[in-house]
Order: sequence, then structure tokens, then C-alpha cells
Amino acid sequence: MAQTPEIKKDEMYRLLREGDMEAFNQRKADGETTDLTNCDFRNVDLQGMNAIDLDFTNSYFRQADLRGVDFSQSNMHGASIHGAKISGVFFPPTIDPYEIFMSYQYGIRLRYK
Repeated sequence: MAQTPEIKKDEMYRLLREGDMEAFNQRKADGETTDLTNCDFRNVDLQGMNAIDLDFTNSYFRQADLRGVDFSQSNMHGASIHGAKISGVFFPPTIDPYEIFMSYQYGIRLRYK
């Protein structure tokens, strides 16, 4: 059962919510880690985020701006992208395009093959 998405007090998560991708990406490149599972990203602009090796399990991206983000090496199991801007997004190859459509259109949680 999926948990309710939450707004965490984590500093790296706060940078994402505020749209400071430069600071987030730099801190990530410097080896800082963060727990982005079960996070609320509703209406957040995540363009430019380095999502490689991040875990977004059960996170909620309703109406978020994800354009151009490469999630191909991220864990998105149980995430929802209902109504998000997804032009140019790379999703993990183990998520069927139909799953992406159903999550985008109806808000179902993404499932892997």
C-alpha cells in the first residue's frame, strides 16, 4: 500500500521544491544523498534536475514540470505523474509506455514489468 506523499524537511528535497537545480545537482555531484521516496512534488518545476540513481518510490508528481528530465536510471516504482509536463522525459526502460500513459491520464501508480 502506498503511503501519502509528504513534504519533508530534508535540505536536498527543499532545494528541489524551490527550483534550485544548480545547488541540488552540485550537492549531489559532491556525494550528498537524500531520501526522495514518498515525496510530494505537486506543481514543482524539476527541469534540469540530475535524477540519475535517485529513488522516487511512491512519490507524487501531479502537475509537476518534468520536461527533459532523465529518469532512466531512477527508481519510480509506485510514483504518479498525473497531468505532469512530460515532454522529453526519459522513463526507466522497464516501465511499459501504457503504464506511463495510465499514470499521466488517470493518476495510477507506475508499475515495472
